[in-house]
Amino acid sequence: MSDQDRIHKVISITNTISPTFCFAKWHHSTIYLHTQKTHSCYHPAPHAIPITELIENPAALHNTQQKKNERKLMLDGVSPNGCQYCQNIEAIGPDYISDRHIKNAIYYTPDRQLEITNGNWNNNINPAYIEVAFSNECNFKCGYCSPESSSSFYNELKKFGPYYMSANHTLSLDNTFVQIENKNTYIDSWWKWWPEMSTTLKTLRITGGEPLLHKSTWNLFDKLIKDPKPELELNLNSNFGVKSIIVDKLIENVNLLKETKSIKQFKLFSSMDTWGTRAEYIRTGLDLTLWEQNLDTFIRNTHSEVSIMCTFNILSVTSFISFLQKVLDWRTTYNSIIKVDRSGRPNYRKIRFDTPYLKEPIQYDMHLLPKEEFLYYFDNIVDFIKCNLDEEDITKFSNMEYEKFRRVRDYFATVQYNTNKLVEGRTCFYKWFTEYDLRRNTNLLTVFPEMTDFYTQCKNQDNIT
Repeated sequence: MSDQDRIHKVISITNTISPTFCFAKWHHSTIYLHTQKTHSCYHPAPHAIPITELIENPAALHNTQQKKNERKLMLDGVSPNGCQYCQNIEAIGPDYISDRHIKNAIYYTPDRQLEITNGNWNNNINPAYIEVAFSNECNFKCGYCSPESSSSFYNELKKFGPYYMSANHTLSLDNTFVQIENKNTYIDSWWKWWPEMSTTLKTLRITGGEPLLHKSTWNLFDKLIKDPKPELELNLNSNFGVKSIIVDKLIENVNLLKETKSIKQFKLFSSMDTWGTRAEYIRTGLDLTLWEQNLDTFIRNTHSEVSIMCTFNILSVTSFISFLQKVLDWRTTYNSIIKVDRSGRPNYRKIRFDTPYLKEPIQYDMHLLPKEEFLYYFDNIVDFIKCNLDEEDITKFSNMEYEKFRRVRDYFATVQYNTNKLVEGRTCFYKWFTEYDLRRNTNLLTVFPEMTDFYTQCKNQDNIT
């Protein structure tokens, strides 16, 4: 059964629970131990994990009262705040697949459905999937990031101060809380919950910051060697801009975990929003030569699959085809090298990518672009994917990859911000990137010359306001 067929089959099942039901609220969790926050999807903002809930119940790292209340809303057919993006996608038409549909297809099993529908909405749930961050230590400072997720960004703000010129992304350290790794009671609660939670956990994904710079990442590897979880898929997010000696250490640990059957399998996730100097501009600290070298070394020595996370944003639009061509090149190069058992899924891509679009901060939102001028780029991207689409050839694009970007294209084409929001966003765009270039010794228009007219429009907008 193809991914699309499974999604449509599960939609008909989960809609009998409620039209707003999403398994992610129960079985998918991202936990930021260093900021003491959590959410079950990247669309809603993370919310605080109250220490009062955590003291007696370490499972509150996922099962906060706020999430439990949102679960009840979903069971009652109400869409919680933060779920607007999926509502918008589904409103375009019945053929459009939202992230809610995708998550339901991923996590649906009859047993999980019965556990939820027959149980109390206020019960604790041990999720099938957890993404955990131990620290904000990071050698990158991507422009759309924050000091909570990047120590390099934090240090820039200590040196230059907040971005006061950007109303919605000032990044003031006065509002920033980050608990250092070796003095964090929330990490202590994680290890208290681990014996219970890890028995049913299917996928654990380590994020950051840069996880390869975190002591807790290596501690986790050691724990898995000593106490194997042979049914666990272990994933790791990495910017892969670290020194080769750290990549070598990762390779050694991954191979040991796999050889001793301490885990079921391992997958690496890395981020890339476009390609070339444009990617390096967006993700300050990125050296593409080092990144590709580390990627090649890792794949050839672990034979593990890789997934590329694309934070599709306003600066991805005009050159995204260059990244997509790299995906095709990597699939051709590494298809025979990567060894992965995806039984029953003969069309499974071993180099994968996803294209969620960035909503915040607003200066990175694609909807600020004039539709009549920039829809052309989206159409070219869709055409490129379509011209290289072959569901049966795993070196080409899949139907699902095509559908995912088609929804981005159509979302761009159909959503129209009101005048006030456009004025705010475009003013922020001009002010933000003017200051960004001053602080980082870069030049937006040298890297993105096709944005000159738009930049001027934003500048004039600022002069008017």
